[in-house]
Amino acid sequence: MKLPPPLSFLPPLPSPPRLPRLPGPRLSSALVGATALELAVLAGHLITYPLGLTPERPESPEHPESRAGSAGSTGSARPESPAPTDRPENAPSRPLALPVTGDPTAPAAAPPVVLLHGFIDNRSVFLVLRRALTRHGHRRTASLNYSPLTRDIRAAAALLGRQMEAVRARTGHDRVDIVGHSLGGLIARYYVQRLGGDRRVRTLVTLGTPHGGTAVAPGAGLHPIVRQMRGGSPVIEELRLPAPGCRTRFVSFWAELDQVMVPVETACVDHPDLDAVNVRVTGIGHLALPVHPAVAAAVREVLETPETGEADVPVTGATSAA
Repeated sequence: MKLPPPLSFLPPLPSPPRLPRLPGPRLSSALVGATALELAVLAGHLITYPLGLTPERPESPEHPESRAGSAGSTGSARPESPAPTDRPENAPSRPLALPVTGDPTAPAAAPPVVLLHGFIDNRSVFLVLRRALTRHGHRRTASLNYSPLTRDIRAAAALLGRQMEAVRARTGHDRVDIVGHSLGGLIARYYVQRLGGDRRVRTLVTLGTPHGGTAVAPGAGLHPIVRQMRGGSPVIEELRLPAPGCRTRFVSFWAELDQVMVPVETACVDHPDLDAVNVRVTGIGHLALPVHPAVAAAVREVLETPETGEADVPVTGATSAA
């Protein structure tokens, strides 16, 4: 039996249309590089971490007024202590032994800088930033440690307020600058905005701080202070309340590749009553913010910028946005 020839007269079927390629889970080279840098920073910080476990060694508790008085006197008489009514009841007769290091010949107009670390960290995280401030900016700095067992941001902010008074008493400056990383920036903001710290703090610089609360809060079920960093917590909601007349200038650095701040814009200060500038940093993540040389240089520039007529802060490798 002879088979019929194939139906060659039929036109070929059209090929199916090519669908647009959907974005897949492929990691960008920038994210891979930032993750590698985060791991390197973490490894290095684990080595330096023991160096920051102990508080800084306090310098002489002598006041600037005491030095001026002793320089102009021929005797060895001590300066008179303030009357008991000049300080609260049961207050210590002299300020806390909080060390302030740096160039003692720094200009009088430059206030000291207080560095406040993040959660389960210590003052060793600021080794690079502190070197940038003291060597190039000739600024006096104080690194504070708070206990990892601290359970409440409000209590930590109240303690920070007492430490601010100690810094002011030791340096003779009425106002102080603060640089806070992560949780440290949130503690400092609560002190400034809710406890009247704007009278004492000229500029507050935050690095990767969850101002709006973050959805990434590992250990939230174990540590109450971590729960306070989540969006919608009572502390975060308090910071949304009106703050008319706040005198502190805010500058927040937020990293586009910060995997701890979710969403990343939560590290921006967004409040109608606050004088705030938000600086976007590209190419790095959360842990690299306090140790990256470009960020350290930008922080130093912020602290040296006059309060009036402030513009956006240029950062090498980053984009600043108001």
